[in-house]
Formats: sequence, structure tokens, C-alpha cells
Amino acid sequence: MHVFVTGGTGLIGSAVVAELLGNGHTVLALARSDASARTASAAGAEPIRGAIADLDVLRAGADRADGVIHLAFGNDFSSPEAVARCVAEETAAQVAIGETLAGSDRPFVTVSGTPFAAGRPATEADPTFTEGVVGGRGLAVTATLALATRGVRSSAVRLPRTVHLDGDGGFAGMLTRIARQTGISGYPGDGTQRWPAVHARDAATLFRLALEHAPAGTAWHAVADEGDRVIDIATVIGRRLGLPVQPVPAETYGPLAAIFATDQPASSTHTRDALGWKPAHPSLLEDLENLHP
Repeated sequence: MHVFVTGGTGLIGSAVVAELLGNGHTVLALARSDASARTASAAGAEPIRGAIADLDVLRAGADRADGVIHLAFGNDFSSPEAVARCVAEETAAQVAIGETLAGSDRPFVTVSGTPFAAGRPATEADPTFTEGVVGGRGLAVTATLALATRGVRSSAVRLPRTVHLDGDGGFAGMLTRIARQTGISGYPGDGTQRWPAVHARDAATLFRLALEHAPAGTAWHAVADEGDRVIDIATVIGRRLGLPVQPVPAETYGPLAAIFATDQPASSTHTRDALGWKPAHPSLLEDLENLHP
């Protein structure tokens, strides 16, 4: 299968491209800069120059492909306004890709986040989260899954709060960066809230499986660790960086403060049973041991 991948040179995207190429697929990778294009080429993918806001480029990439995996996002969480801009940009991108694929029965795998379920781990049957500062992403994903009624084999891989590789990535990576900046390995609240996690290479395998096998209109959980306590994450970060571990105000985490403070474990039992997904790489707490001062 010739696969168009957006966000193919990021932490997750690089793993997805390698997974696809390693399993007999070819890749057309969106590249927003010369450096990204060189990275894509070095990985074995064909670059197509453009950014997520270049809708004509996205349409051209989707038109050339047998399937699409969408991963690109602006990742600017500096303010609610910045997040809103990123969400609007991503929404327009998914609409453009979906319109191009309509009626073709080709697969379109988009990225989502595991939902919140009060008092229990979230499952694949729980609805996509559509409220709060990043709720617009959930609305876009819901619209993409609805393309199942328009001849698109659309599916969503829901990523947990931390997708990690060599101790970096996701919410845990943000804790690490803030710890380096402030000299404190902090956590919001009492630290007993739980965050799910997955290794980037295991997540990449699930994106491939969804591309190859997921029925139209379905959502899947890329969750290897159902829920690590945030205080345990911060403790490993503090030990590895030689920093004190202590609670900090939720405001430390800007627009994501409320999400950081929420207990949000998630399950992947259905995903493992239905798609045969078997996470095989280190857990988050094990991977954080790769951090160095």
C-alpha cells in the first residue's frame, strides 16, 4: 500500500514511517521544511513539501495514496488562543483529506486521544472527548469517523497522555522539560492521578494495523500502561535529573492545567483482542530511566 503520512518526521510519525516501510508499504510523507524533507528521504519515504495548512498539498497527497495516516498537529499549547488555532488548522486538514478520499473505500487513520471516564479506565466504547481546551480535536475526529457513511474506511487511533521514546514525549516529556527549567520535578495536585502511556514504536504498530484491518468508523486504544501515577513519573524524573520532587501549582502547566490534574486511566483490552496488537517495548517508567541530567 502507498501511504500518505502527515506529521511523518515527528517522534510518533518517524516510528510510524519506519513501521510502514518495514512491513512492505511505501510512504509519501508531508514535509514542511527542507530539513524535514531530508529526514523523510533518509528514512526511505518520498517527501511532499507542504504544511498542514496547505490544503491543496494535502489533497494532492491523499489523491496519490492508497491510504492516509494523519498525525500532524501544531502542538502550540502556550495559550488557549494558540491551541484553538492549532485545532482549527487540523480540522480543516482532516476535512480536505476526507473529501478527497470520499467514495474510494480507502483507509484514513486519524489520531485522537483516550477519553475520560469517571471512576474507571476509559475503553474504546467511550465517546471521544469534545469539551474543554482541546475538545475541538474530538469534534474533528468524530467527523472523520462519520466518513464511514461516505465510502471511507476511516478509523481513529486514540493515543494516551504520554507517547514516549528514550524517556521523551507527551505529558511526561513536558514534566521533564519543566523540571529542567525550574529545578524542581513537580506534579499537580497530590500526584495520585493516573496517566496512560505507550512506547512510540508500539503505537506505530497499531497505526499500521488500523490502516490494514480496522473496519470503517472504529476507534482503537494505543495504551500499553493503563495508568501510571503522576507522582511516580515525577519521582523517576527527579531521581534521574538529581532534582527535588514536590507538588507545584496546576497553573504551571498553562492551558493544560485541568487535564494534567485529572485521573484518566485507559484500557486497550478490545484493541488487543480485535486487532491482535501486542505492546512489546519498555513501559514509561522503564523508559524514563534513559533520562540524563
